[in-house]
Amino acid sequence: MTFTSSMHRKIYPRHFIFFLALAGSTTFSTPLVAGPPTSNRSATGLRPSVEKVFSRINADVLKNGRAYETLSDASQRIGHRLTGSNNGARAEQYAYDLLRSYGFKDVRYEAFEVESWMRDTVTLSVVPNKSDNFRDIKVVSLAHSPVDAHVRGEIIDVGNGLEGDFNAAKDKIKGKIALINIGLSNAKGARNLHRSEKTALAIQHGAIGVIMVNLVPGNVLLTGTASVTGKLIPIPAVCIAYESGVSLRQWLAEEHKDQLHAVIDMTNTSRKIRARNVVASITGSEFPNEKVVIGGHLDSWDLATGAIDNGIGSFSVLDIARTFRKLKLKPKRTVEFVMFMGEEQGLLGSRAMAEDLKKRGQLDNVRYMMNLDMTNDPTGINAFGRDDMTAFFKTVGETIQQVEPTFQNQVANQAGLHSDHQPFMIEGVPVVGMMGHLTKEVLDCYHANCDRINLANRDQMQNTVRYSAMVLYALADAENIPTRRLDDTKTRDYLVNQGLRTPLQIANEWRWKE
Repeated sequence: MTFTSSMHRKIYPRHFIFFLALAGSTTFSTPLVAGPPTSNRSATGLRPSVEKVFSRINADVLKNGRAYETLSDASQRIGHRLTGSNNGARAEQYAYDLLRSYGFKDVRYEAFEVESWMRDTVTLSVVPNKSDNFRDIKVVSLAHSPVDAHVRGEIIDVGNGLEGDFNAAKDKIKGKIALINIGLSNAKGARNLHRSEKTALAIQHGAIGVIMVNLVPGNVLLTGTASVTGKLIPIPAVCIAYESGVSLRQWLAEEHKDQLHAVIDMTNTSRKIRARNVVASITGSEFPNEKVVIGGHLDSWDLATGAIDNGIGSFSVLDIARTFRKLKLKPKRTVEFVMFMGEEQGLLGSRAMAEDLKKRGQLDNVRYMMNLDMTNDPTGINAFGRDDMTAFFKTVGETIQQVEPTFQNQVANQAGLHSDHQPFMIEGVPVVGMMGHLTKEVLDCYHANCDRINLANRDQMQNTVRYSAMVLYALADAENIPTRRLDDTKTRDYLVNQGLRTPLQIANEWRWKE
C-alpha cells in the first residue's frame, strides 16, 4: 500500500487518510456517524431480499472462511510477491489457481508491461567536510532509484519535507542531499505527503540525493517507491532508521560551523517485463454490461512477505470471491474480482486496467470500484466524498447490523490517494472503502522486514471478508445506485473539494489547465 498523516505512507487525508479508511488506521479526521436502523431500504435502492443474502454470507464466512489460511500458505510457499520477480509470477499463478479451484470458469490474466525495479547494493557514509572521519549508516534503497548512482553532497535538513519546508530551504537545496522525514514530526494538523511526492519536490528544487528518515523506533528500515510515476527517478533515494536519523541530526547540530556530507553509492536493476493482473468474473443477472470491481493489490515489497501490505486485503478479496461462488450469488450487475500487481511500484496494474477500459470506452460501465488495501476488521464504510451515497451506505450498514449487531456502522466521506482505487477515481468512477483498524505494532512494520504472517489476525480477516462481501453484494444487486461516473469537469471539482489537487499536481497527474 501506499499511506499518510498519523502514518508515514500512502496519503489520505489520511493517506487513505491515507490512513483514514482504506489503510486501516485508528484515527479519523472525518466525522463518523453511527445509529440505529431507521432508513428505508427501498428508498436507497436496496432490495428487500438483501438481508437474507447477508445472513447467508455471514454464516458461510464464519464457517468456511479461508482468507487467513490461504494467506499463511502463500506466505510459506512464495514469500514476498515483488512485481517482476519470480516470486511475483508465482503469486499470480497462485491466485489464478485458487480462483479456479473455487469454481470460477471465467478467470483470466490481464498482462501489462511494467518497468521492473529490484535493489542490488547500497551504502551510505557521512563525513564532515575536509575530514576523513567517515561514519557508515545502515540504509535501504527506495524503489526506482537509478540503476547506478554515486553522489556526494552537503546534507540539508528539510524536516518533514512538506511544500513549506522546501520553500523555506529553497536557496540551500540545489546540488545538496535532502534529509527528510517519511512521516510527520511536530506538525499537528498538517497533511503529510507520500515519500514519492517529497522526492519529487526535492528533485524540483535541484537536490542530488534524498535521505528519508523512518520515524518508527526500533531500527526499522522501510522500503517503497520514491517515484510518483513508477519510472526511474534521476537521483538516489534511501531510507535510514529513526535512531540513525536522531544521531545524524545531532551530528549536524555539532558540526554547525562546518558542512556535513553524505556519500551514497548504489546499484539497482531495472528492466521491462510483463506482469499480470488476475481477474475472475460473475456475470450480472440483469445488467451484465454494468460492473462492480473489487480489488486488492497482490504484490508486495521484498523485505518480508507482505502479510499486512497487502496480504490481508488481497486474500480477503479472494475469499469474498470464494463466498460468492459457493453461495451461487448472482447479483444484478457483473462483479469482477481483481488481484492487482505493480501497486507498490506505482499503481501499475490498476492504471493499466483503467486505461484499457477508457481506451475501449467502457469506463462508464464501471458503476463502482471497491478497494481493499490493508483493510482490517472493518468498523464502517467510507463513501469517498460521494455525498449522494452516504444514505445508501448507512442503510447497508444498518442491514449488516441486523445480521451482526457488533458491526459499528461508522460512516466516513473522505477521499484519498495512493492505492489502486486512484486510477479509477481520477477518471470519475465512484469508489468505496471499508474503514478498519490495525495496531501500532502492525503499522510500524509497514513496508519493513517485520511484515510477516504473525501480524495477521484470522478473526479480523474473517470480519473483513464478511462485511466487505455484504457491501459488495449490496452495490452489485441494488435496484438503483444513486451515483454515476462523473464527467471531466465534475471530476476536477470533486478532486478539488477533496483536497487532492496539490498532491496530484506534485505527482504530475493533474490534467486540468487552470
